Amino acid sequence: MSEAQKVKIYIVIGEESGDQLGAQVVKALRRLAGDQFVFDGLAGERMQREGLSSLFPLSDIAVMGIINIIRQYPSLHKRGMDVVHDILDKRPDLLLIIDSPEFTHAVAKRVRKKRPDLPIVDYVSPSVWAWRPGRAKKMAAYVDHVLALLPFEVDAHSRLSGPPCTYVGHPLIERLDVLRPGKGERGALDTPVLLVLPGSRRSEVSRLMVEFGKVVTMAKARYPDLRVILPAVPHLRGLIDEGLANWTVMPEVVEGEEAKFAAFRQAHAALAASGTVTLELGLSGVPMVVAYKVDWLTRQFKWLLKAHSIVLTNLVLGHNVIPEFIDDNANADTLAAQLMPLLQEGLERNQQLAALLELDEKMQLPQGTPSEAAARVILDYLPTSK
Repeated sequence: MSEAQKVKIYIVIGEESGDQLGAQVVKALRRLAGDQFVFDGLAGERMQREGLSSLFPLSDIAVMGIINIIRQYPSLHKRGMDVVHDILDKRPDLLLIIDSPEFTHAVAKRVRKKRPDLPIVDYVSPSVWAWRPGRAKKMAAYVDHVLALLPFEVDAHSRLSGPPCTYVGHPLIERLDVLRPGKGERGALDTPVLLVLPGSRRSEVSRLMVEFGKVVTMAKARYPDLRVILPAVPHLRGLIDEGLANWTVMPEVVEGEEAKFAAFRQAHAALAASGTVTLELGLSGVPMVVAYKVDWLTRQFKWLLKAHSIVLTNLVLGHNVIPEFIDDNANADTLAAQLMPLLQEGLERNQQLAALLELDEKMQLPQGTPSEAAARVILDYLPTSK
């Protein structure tokens, strides 16, 4: 097949998480439909290993937080327009946008105005169920299909008049073998293992380390044989070490994904920042207490939050099983009071363990992998021949 006959897919991502999903879906498309594709767009290391070249480095647009987005809007806008022009020049058969909605959706809106015939698929739904639900209806004007990572998002888009939406599964489903403990890996509660996960962003670690350290001290006093493990994100190791300098009980600090998931398989309970890690813990069968602290500006808009929980595990379950504490409520005394019962046999621990089995059922797909489910939807929007 000549290059001119191949189907062209343009992929727009904004950060590393999108690069991971993008690489997996590229591989899945090739598995399902062969080498009939030409891929262009933005790519990180993983997508580049699949043969894509990036229009510009992802670091040009990797901006986190409302304040930073406002500050860097001119450069983000320019880079967004660079992508739009490249899409119009390359004339792909489909545009796939992945996560990073502040950037990718701005691109999609402009492309839709210039190329209304171009199918646009959005991989990873924005949190319309929690924040600014009116976005769902607006998305229907420029997105043809949403590929959802969380099962409840399908109903959310239907209820909010959003685009057609399919649950394709969370990528964690493909990693159950490293999340689930093997025989003997998770020992007896006589020597409990506590995971401490203060976050994957500088702001999270800065805000939670002091209170988490106090909780660890209280837990160690209650359970003298307690083993504490802190999986550290490598690029935040320096910040974590600064925080640990003020802790009275030193945890075992591990780095890297392999060591992190090994710790998950040993853990009996966790104290964690809100985020995807709560799904990782849930699928690993680890009861948890969750905390989150936001910056001053975000706190002023907290009243706009529409979801019943900030914890993904609770949202998938549809009810609040995992204790969660935000801002001033995320203090050491409150967190410790909820955590202590999870480190011994009893009602609180058993309730969470039962709920996590339910989580497992809700997250599963009837067949195949999440990347293959996503690829099948994408294939439905592609031309059968050129």
